[in-house]
Amino acid sequence: MPFSGDATTVVDVLDQVAEAHPEAEAYVDGEVRLSYGGLASRSAGWADTLAEHGIGRGDVVAIRLPSSVEFAVAYLGALRLGCVATGINPRLGRREVEGIVSQAHPSAAIVADGDPLGGFAGTVFLRSDVAAVSDGDPSRRLVPLSPDDPVAIVWTSGTTGQPKGAVFDHRRLEALSRATGELSRPFDRRLSPVPFAHVGYMTRLWDEIANVMANVIVPTPWSARAALDLIEQERITVGQGVPTQWELMLRQPDLAQRDLSSLRLIATGAARVPAALVAELRHTFRCPVVVRYATTEASVIAGTTAADPPAVIEATVGAPCPTVEVRIADEKGRAAPPGEVGMIEVRSPAMMCGYLGEEVESPIRPDGWLVTGDAGSLDEDGRIHLVGRRSEMYIRGGYNVYPLEVEQVLAEHPCVAEVAVAGVPDVVLGALGVAWVAWVPGGPDPGLDGMRRWCKDHLADYKAPDRLIVVDALPRNQMGKVDKLALLAQNEQPFVADP
Repeated sequence: MPFSGDATTVVDVLDQVAEAHPEAEAYVDGEVRLSYGGLASRSAGWADTLAEHGIGRGDVVAIRLPSSVEFAVAYLGALRLGCVATGINPRLGRREVEGIVSQAHPSAAIVADGDPLGGFAGTVFLRSDVAAVSDGDPSRRLVPLSPDDPVAIVWTSGTTGQPKGAVFDHRRLEALSRATGELSRPFDRRLSPVPFAHVGYMTRLWDEIANVMANVIVPTPWSARAALDLIEQERITVGQGVPTQWELMLRQPDLAQRDLSSLRLIATGAARVPAALVAELRHTFRCPVVVRYATTEASVIAGTTAADPPAVIEATVGAPCPTVEVRIADEKGRAAPPGEVGMIEVRSPAMMCGYLGEEVESPIRPDGWLVTGDAGSLDEDGRIHLVGRRSEMYIRGGYNVYPLEVEQVLAEHPCVAEVAVAGVPDVVLGALGVAWVAWVPGGPDPGLDGMRRWCKDHLADYKAPDRLIVVDALPRNQMGKVDKLALLAQNEQPFVADP
């Protein structure tokens, strides 16, 4: 990458790039275009604003905004002050947001105009405040910064569905930039379809800035047509998206008439990628396809390369990225031989410092190995073959959904006697949520719409069930637990969502 030099923090990297390439585009957000020079000066101005309101080193700044120029300015402005930024996905429900706020204790929050932050009593700024901020002086450092300063808290759900905050510092973000391989090239124009609150953005700042990349943001809500429009009009070089998004782009009727020749690479991941999808992408877009595998806690783990043969790209998630060690552990935590299925463990300088809060159990072993919770094996060439999740979690459209969390919310509905939730395969979204419900005898039947409305009042909209199956009673095994395998066996007909 062109600008790593003597930089020890993300702020150093930004200021170096802004001085060397002030006119290079950093973000394209609809009609708004922000250069690296503008990003440096506007983030400095936002740091001044935060400081004027008493926000300083070590304070947590929550950013509940859609992917946008304002999110980037708010994030980098917080880092200039030595603050810790935490993104909150706008799609999260009230209960989830309150859980994050209660753990992170932010001193300030930036929210969309008219979007209150539940459970928060600190200083509130609006997106319009960030949009209107005056330029500041990037050369004026308000506080000394260290590579060990925490910069981001990225939220993930554990097997219980409770949010956990993975903490990253400048040093971890720099390490990740050395592990991205061919996914990053100087002056790339990269399509950004994931929410900026996601680990796929929060931990990539160093890499993207040091490579002087242009981040081209897909409008919210995401659509296949808008994504293809941007690839064509903005001459995107790296197309990113979860498998669901690529499936929907391939279905666009005018795809063959579009000029997508600027693409040098397609990257996908966040869920198991069907072999047929990889083959169709490679054939249709006429460029290499790489599959990436990571977790929030690890930030980067493995990936295929453009030079890998089709069989490797379609059957594995590739080999460990540079600086990353991977091993398969058996039930006793011992390294398993090639071909044997076990738990995937990772060790790298890019993985999180740890979870927020001393009371939260860390998945990092004393010897430095991070237990991912995913099952898989290594082949003789060191490539990872994913088997599945340890828990019942399913991935819907690139988002993790934990059945227990949804069950707990649905069970609170006054008409529900008992409920079970599980994911079923879907060719578009990867998986769909099915709720098996036994109603309270003699009560009304709220139907699927009623259950979805109830769920969305408490949780992110993508966690609401896609299908409702009414049963007299849930089957149970000899231990008295709900037998979900029996439920799934009854659900033999495929259910495909309307794209």
